[in-house]
Amino acid sequence: MAGMAGVGLSGCAAVDASPGGRPIALDSETIRYETAPCFGTCPVYAVTLTPDGKGIFEGKRFTAVTGIRAFRITSAAYQAFAARLAPYRPAGNEMLYHPGTPNCGNAPSDMPSVDIVWTGSSGGRQHLNVYDGCGSQTMRDALRAAPGDLPIQPFIGRPQG
Repeated sequence: MAGMAGVGLSGCAAVDASPGGRPIALDSETIRYETAPCFGTCPVYAVTLTPDGKGIFEGKRFTAVTGIRAFRITSAAYQAFAARLAPYRPAGNEMLYHPGTPNCGNAPSDMPSVDIVWTGSSGGRQHLNVYDGCGSQTMRDALRAAPGDLPIQPFIGRPQG
């Protein structure tokens, strides 16, 4: 836990806004990307990243690695990951795409979801939670593909045993 707190505290700048009004990642922002369980064997894990190259992978269920693993990323990998997520980042504090909300009509049950939190050094944050049956297909595809920008496939892989 202490290691996670250290990752979350690194950095020194606030969140800025893009010309379209959506916040964009700055050089001090922490991004946490977390998957949630589904009815099957969907990998359940969390990844926390800082732009200085620190990454923490936490395998929870149905991953090749369980527990916490530290890794390093390049600035380019961080920027690619942040850029892939940026179009879906809420302009306000939070956006939820769940069955029963205005952002989601009828959705199949037992699907996985993705939870993303952008946290600035000043403590400001934006939160996006997307249930896989809600929102646009383009958004869901981009959110599922985002971990491909990171060197974590060996951690996710196929569960051992």
